[in-house]
Amino acid sequence: MEMNHTIWKWRSASVLSRGLLAAALAVGSFLIPANESHADADGTIRVALYADIGSKYKSTVPLVTLQSEQSFNLVSIQTGSAPLQAVPAQTKIRVSLDGYRVKVLESSTWQAAADAAKKLQSTTDKPQLFVATKNGATVYQLYTGVYASENAAKEGLARVVKVGLTIPAGQAPMLTGNKHLSTGGYSTQQEATVALNQITAAGFDAWVVLLSAADGSARYEVWAGEAANESDLATFQAGLAAALPQFVLSAVAVTAPGLIVRMDAGLDWNSESQASHYIVSGSNAKFAASANDAGIQMVERSKRTYRGNLELSGLNGSLAVINVVPLEQYLYAVVGGEVSSGWPEEALKAQAVAARSYALSQGNKFDVANVVDTTLSQVYNGIGAEAPVITRAVDATAGEVLMSGGKIVEAVFSSNSGGVTADPTEVWNNGGDVFVSVASPEDIAAAATSKKWFNVILANGVSGYAREDNVKLTGNQTSAGLDIVTATTKDVNIRSLPVIESTVSPVGKLNPGENAVVLDKVIESGSYSWIKGPYTSAVLLKSLQGKTSGSLPSSILSLQVTGRGPSGRAIQVKANGEILQVKYPDLFRSSFNGLPSTLFDIVPSGSYTVLGADGSTATISNSQSAGVLSASGMVTVAGTGTVVMGKANTARVISSNSGFLFIGQGNGHGLGMSQWGVKGMADNGNDYKQILQHYYHNVTIVKE
Repeated sequence: MEMNHTIWKWRSASVLSRGLLAAALAVGSFLIPANESHADADGTIRVALYADIGSKYKSTVPLVTLQSEQSFNLVSIQTGSAPLQAVPAQTKIRVSLDGYRVKVLESSTWQAAADAAKKLQSTTDKPQLFVATKNGATVYQLYTGVYASENAAKEGLARVVKVGLTIPAGQAPMLTGNKHLSTGGYSTQQEATVALNQITAAGFDAWVVLLSAADGSARYEVWAGEAANESDLATFQAGLAAALPQFVLSAVAVTAPGLIVRMDAGLDWNSESQASHYIVSGSNAKFAASANDAGIQMVERSKRTYRGNLELSGLNGSLAVINVVPLEQYLYAVVGGEVSSGWPEEALKAQAVAARSYALSQGNKFDVANVVDTTLSQVYNGIGAEAPVITRAVDATAGEVLMSGGKIVEAVFSSNSGGVTADPTEVWNNGGDVFVSVASPEDIAAAATSKKWFNVILANGVSGYAREDNVKLTGNQTSAGLDIVTATTKDVNIRSLPVIESTVSPVGKLNPGENAVVLDKVIESGSYSWIKGPYTSAVLLKSLQGKTSGSLPSSILSLQVTGRGPSGRAIQVKANGEILQVKYPDLFRSSFNGLPSTLFDIVPSGSYTVLGADGSTATISNSQSAGVLSASGMVTVAGTGTVVMGKANTARVISSNSGFLFIGQGNGHGLGMSQWGVKGMADNGNDYKQILQHYYHNVTIVKE
């Protein structure tokens, strides 16, 4: 199936400042060539920041908090529409979706409402606090939600009731919704406010609503009530009509677009601060925070600041936020998020062309968006990833894409291929003739500044890793020819793996004057090479759940790579002699507790294999003893603590804990371009076209 990769333009989008983004394809993506229609040079791309797109993508949030160093406007997405609301510079606003909520309580004091909100904050039912005027007095209204459906809201209501909140006398948490009454239209916001004050003074909930007229001009209405169903709305209407018969009330259509204006009082649960809160109402509603030169910050998205328009709408009962940004400026952020601005210019250019090709090949893959801002598409972190050198690299390759067979190539890439890129058969079983396994020795550039670690065994039998700058060789060796080291400083940590992990305690200590035997010397675990585990049978079985098509054993006693592809990546693994059936080989990464790549070996930590003179093999576990022929004759050695010699004066110790070590190279799926390999090739003097044509076969570089 071919996908239309046309990037939709938003004609009302203003010219944006430069931004940048990063790219990495996630597990399970498929390579589908696009058709021949391309975005224009001034086209925009739609990036989903928050949206519920079903099985394709789901990242949701109850509300977003926006602000900018410059003023910006809230607008209706309609050609020629006038701004609905100006937001001053350095002013926070909030935006959420009109829908099902639980109204928890009303309080005359902020502190009482905030105390209840704090209790809800740690639950799944996130609080929102508004302040309003009713009956001539200030009232704080605490809600949870928004919920995607009435049933979900009812479940939320049941949970809220059980939290044990102090609810004012005469009140009880209740369900609210998106059914409202309108009192009609007003030509100015001031006129609407007069009507609003009459309704709230009588004790009814009501709000000014911003709308766009058919001719594009801004207009105003007052909406009253927030009923969850028609019956509740009818009851509310009867009460309002009886109290204020001068108003002509009509039900607001659920499709009617409007921005409900409320005042938020929940920016900080420790002290009261307020901000305007705009609620997107209407099933067909689409509004936007329009672009300015400074960009708009979104607090909930790690306080990232974005060029372009932030489109605000509802999708599947949740708030959808889509960044509509010029393609080339999107690339400033993508390249900056994917690779370091300190890399050679040719490496940055290669990344720019690959990222542009990938973006243009996606079509409307995510229905309401072309791409998302995570590694499911390409990493996109907004303006914060920008750098002048990256901007120059993107500009220098403006419009350039990779083409093959008249179509733009979906130019996937990964962080580090571990010395050799993957063949499509080793990843997702598809990819055409653009992707083949090629040598990538320059990947070792990722380890250029990495420390080496000694795998050692201490005098007490504990084994682990000591970093090279904390120990030194004594010049002595064991009778087996293994080096001996000692500590150069007090309390040298012995780590379980060759990397510092703040959440993992050391397995031992080594001090000056104490010796340790060197079993091996390895590069610090990183994107080029790594060691993971040892993982127990229970850990692996839990990770394998739902990822294999066959039944799993009750316990994993043996685990072996029994099939490898052209690059040496695992394409078949057996547990207890039975094949673990996965949908595609790259799924082994997540199946085995999140491995960096599938270019790995499996080493049992609690056993070793003995090769007999007749070619037969036997596995000795840590609970078994074995007869060993030594210079003094036959001796019996226990399994645990046995040091097994390997090649080139290396060895390993048999652990008392059974499990499986994964020793591998590379980070990512390995298909297409290797980013660290690109850096290494650029260091060696290759230009970006040579680099791209090394990693992608049968391609031409075309300026669109």
